[in-house]
Amino acid sequence: TAVEEGLVKDRASLVAWLDSILRRGTGAVDGALFATAWRAADAGDWPAFDAIAERAAAWRGTSEMALESRQQGGSFLSITRTAWPHAALDDVHRRLGGELALPVAVALAAAAHGIALEHALAGYLHAFSANLISAALRAVPLGQSDGQMALAALEGAVHDATSAAIAVESLD
Repeated sequence: TAVEEGLVKDRASLVAWLDSILRRGTGAVDGALFATAWRAADAGDWPAFDAIAERAAAWRGTSEMALESRQQGGSFLSITRTAWPHAALDDVHRRLGGELALPVAVALAAAAHGIALEHALAGYLHAFSANLISAALRAVPLGQSDGQMALAALEGAVHDATSAAIAVESLD
């Protein structure tokens, strides 16, 4: 939609658009969900984790986006349970039926396997940005060099979004 509406037409506009998404859009929402889910999982506070997972399912702009996030999260949880098994992953899968919003599923896996919140969240937001850049490379179109330069230009926004999300203590 951003390409069709003319908001993204070159590398500079792509970086500006993604910077906004990371700081004030989906990146900020996913970051807050990730951070609070990670803390709940790390503490073994499963009622709080389940409440965050429920909220994450409801915090999508459209039903299509909610479905996509649940499918991605469910797929991520499924392969992670197979490749890097952990009892907490199995317990959440049984309790919640295997469908989690992607940021919650990734946060769960990171916490279960002892990956520090800051590193896991920065990696998540970096991958989030890279996926959107990849789509833009095809839709605008842009070249691979533009994609790499855009990703490098977003390093500060990823860092700031990570710090802002970690500062979120509660979703209430």
